[in-house]
Amino acid sequence: MMRNFLTLVSGLLFGLGVTISGMVNPMKVLNFMDITGAFDPTLLFVMGAGLAVTVVGYRLVLRRQTPIFANRFHLPEITAIDARLLGGAALFGIGWGLSGFCPGPAIASLVFGQMQSIAFVAAMAVGMVVTRAFTRKLT
Repeated sequence: MMRNFLTLVSGLLFGLGVTISGMVNPMKVLNFMDITGAFDPTLLFVMGAGLAVTVVGYRLVLRRQTPIFANRFHLPEITAIDARLLGGAALFGIGWGLSGFCPGPAIASLVFGQMQSIAFVAAMAVGMVVTRAFTRKLT
């Protein structure tokens, strides 16, 4: 019960953060990438704050022997930089640059009911299903 409550609080805090920072507005990202036009550097502060919280959070959490609500930490097991990782990163970057959305803020933006958000999240879900099916055929 407590785990579900903390999951809900974490999700609400994330949604509030990306909404306050403007990340649910794709123009915030697109203007950041428009260095010759309507450049908006505020995304640098959002990314910097996220990085700072992550670095401090990981250092504090990984001092523990185990997580509070699990038997062990679930850290990435594959650490190699390979074609699959580079391809996925490139695809993510292209999608982010074209749409102005990244997955978390796109999901948070669904509460505003804009067709742009709905279409992005639907396309993202289809992409995840197709990728999973394709990956299973390869293995």
